[in-house]
Amino acid sequence: MGDRNTEKKLFRDKLLKGLDVAYKRMIAEKRKNNQKIVVHREGKIVTINP
Repeated sequence: MGDRNTEKKLFRDKLLKGLDVAYKRMIAEKRKNNQKIVVHREGKIVTINP
């Protein structure tokens, strides 16, 4: 039972690290190309200049 929980935790940690890396790469690419980022904030769609 403990192995299953450990596997899930390791998978979750890897997934979150991957998402963090992808987000940082996206920000870097948007800055490089001088593009806006579109996000959902407080129920509205807004654009942000990186």
